[in-house]
Amino acid sequence: MLINADFHVHSPYSGGTSEKIDLKLFAGGAKKKGLNLIATGDCLHPVWQKEIKKYEKNGIIEINGIYFVLSVEIEDKNRVHHLLLFPDFYSANDFKEKIAKYSKNIDEDGRPKVLLNGEQILEFAKESNALIGPAHAFTPWTSLYAYFDSVLSYYGKKPDFIELGLSADSNYADRIKELHSITFLTNSDAHSHLPNRLGREFNRLEVGEISWDEIRKAILNHKISLNVGFPPEKGKYNRTACASCHRQFKKEVAEEMNWTCYCGGVIKKGVKDRIDELADFSQPVHPKHRPPYLHLIPLAEIIEEALRIRAKYSIRKKWEEITKLGNEIQILLDIDIEKLRKFVPPAILNAIKAFREGKIKIIPGGGGKYGEIVIE
Repeated sequence: MLINADFHVHSPYSGGTSEKIDLKLFAGGAKKKGLNLIATGDCLHPVWQKEIKKYEKNGIIEINGIYFVLSVEIEDKNRVHHLLLFPDFYSANDFKEKIAKYSKNIDEDGRPKVLLNGEQILEFAKESNALIGPAHAFTPWTSLYAYFDSVLSYYGKKPDFIELGLSADSNYADRIKELHSITFLTNSDAHSHLPNRLGREFNRLEVGEISWDEIRKAILNHKISLNVGFPPEKGKYNRTACASCHRQFKKEVAEEMNWTCYCGGVIKKGVKDRIDELADFSQPVHPKHRPPYLHLIPLAEIIEEALRIRAKYSIRKKWEEITKLGNEIQILLDIDIEKLRKFVPPAILNAIKAFREGKIKIIPGGGGKYGEIVIE
């Protein structure tokens, strides 16, 4: 069976999230989106653990047909972020016990800071039977490739996966030879249950059933059948740009300016330029096991751009009308275009068709500003 999974979200106990989020809201958002499986996020936090355990039965966490896998994102001593997935609370708490003495905020922050390096964290993860990989691996602030040139060197061995992040895709990452043996995950890093955040990137997995053993096998044995995510240019760190005014620069110019913008802001190196530095190949070389990567953005954003409307209420109303035909992922990926034609406005239908066919245009983002889609 094929399932849609988003392995990276955050609870109210991480920065930048709503205090009103709970697991039921995540389940409701996932069902409307068309996800079958999502991460719990922040599973080491004691209060969020209590919320998760309300829905756990015989080791399975499920709400209204939506399944959850225990997850956490942690920051190491070098500002590199890691995503971990756990089979159960025994595993998660065993890992927490191992790292607790290296963290001052493990019980306060859903995304704790841990004063260890990547090799040490990976070893503790393996001892606790967790899966681990770098989170948003290419972004210029808190990622492995922002500060280091090799995933394998940083961890000391191959991680279980890498999370590409919103500003990269398989074409970018498969220019780097050391990544060819590693599974790519595309996740939302959502701080909200809303459909323009949750599942904005997701993975389609081939599993026998929704269980930890099947999830683990799918990730380790290259049973990801489809990665779905932003066109890299849509990500907010794709191009080298000022983090204050978002003015974009060629890398050579940014270097001459000592990475300081005319406005005084810090210029951050874009993912595109960083990939060029790291690349072994001028063009992507995809290994046989690499699944297709489908570029897509949330339906709410397609509605906004296609109909040229900005009012959130109007966008939400149109989104609810369209998703009566099926969940969002079905609308965007699976339902035949001709079947949608009777119910979906032509401008929106043409945009969905353009995304499916890879014919969309993007004004690239950078410096923390998302790119803009152009629908003609």
